[in-house]
Amino acid sequence: MEKIVDIMESIAHEKGLNKENVRDVVVKSLLNTAKRVYGDEYEYEVIIDEKTKNLKLYQKVVVVDDNDERAQADNENHMTLSKAKEIDPDIEVGDELTYELPLDNLGRTASAVLQRELEFHIQRLLEDKIFEKYQKKIGSLISGTVVRVDFEENTFIEIDEVRAILPRKNRIKGESFKVGNVVKSVIRKVYIDANKGMIVELSRTTPKFLEKLLELEVPEIKDGNVIVHDVARIPGERAKVSLSSHHPNIDPVGATVGTRGVRIMAVSKELKNENIDCIEYSSIPEIYITKALSPAIISNVKLEGKKAIVTLPSDQKSKAIGKSGINIRLASMLTGYEIELVEREGQSLEKQDDATGQEKVADVNALKSLFGE
Repeated sequence: MEKIVDIMESIAHEKGLNKENVRDVVVKSLLNTAKRVYGDEYEYEVIIDEKTKNLKLYQKVVVVDDNDERAQADNENHMTLSKAKEIDPDIEVGDELTYELPLDNLGRTASAVLQRELEFHIQRLLEDKIFEKYQKKIGSLISGTVVRVDFEENTFIEIDEVRAILPRKNRIKGESFKVGNVVKSVIRKVYIDANKGMIVELSRTTPKFLEKLLELEVPEIKDGNVIVHDVARIPGERAKVSLSSHHPNIDPVGATVGTRGVRIMAVSKELKNENIDCIEYSSIPEIYITKALSPAIISNVKLEGKKAIVTLPSDQKSKAIGKSGINIRLASMLTGYEIELVEREGQSLEKQDDATGQEKVADVNALKSLFGE
């Protein structure tokens, strides 16, 4: 075990691991090996000598009274006080002594055990490192190659050192992928499965995916001159995005849409031609709600808690609600307000119910869970 410190540093460098973590693994592996070879009823200690770069294994011996039966029955783990004083005159009952177990005498079996222990714990370190890496990447845009599609139509995508999964539920309706396709998505969550190990779950249906695509396509968003405040999506159908700018000379909506709509069209194409409405964000809720309901022309907005009573001309009703209620649902999701429409003449319109097709605005939180995070 000469120059064990150099070996540990070499492993850490080669695998990209923390040196202290590798040290802990080596010590733990040797302790486990000693317990399996010499017996787990004994106490062991591993010491690394920084000067000689050697590693030494010690067995702990407990000092007991001369009449203690344990010293007779198990003289490897216990030592009588009189014998211990020959080594250290100041020692007392209950103190511990240690003596070295030569590592060169471990034998082939012990060496094989130690190798398995090291491989197991180093692998765990690598898995922990990868897990932490992808935990930090949650919400990030990634691009990978499809390597498999299972019978449940879950798509497996290879990204760097992991094989991530794009579940069917996180795929835009109507799209499918084949082996070899390059697919963009965001990392939705990373977790440990008891049977499958680390799972990196991807999504193409979350609002975050649309936000990241806009950041990729619009330089003003990437450099922070244009801010994406809120995103609401019904994947594959329609979305609304609210934007603002830090600079008076930059039109956030115009910059995002691009000349002749080239930027927003590129994003829409990636989302299976999802229609994307861009509006200017306002910190004033009444104005924000008015803009969110475009293209409808709104007469008045009155707030009652998290509910917005919106008055509008009767001929704007269909525009505000949209096909199958999609416009009012997205406006509600975008602003966080439950929206009730009232005609200018005072006749109350029913709320858009997306489940039945009746005019009812569903609860905002429920909608967010149904149509993306």
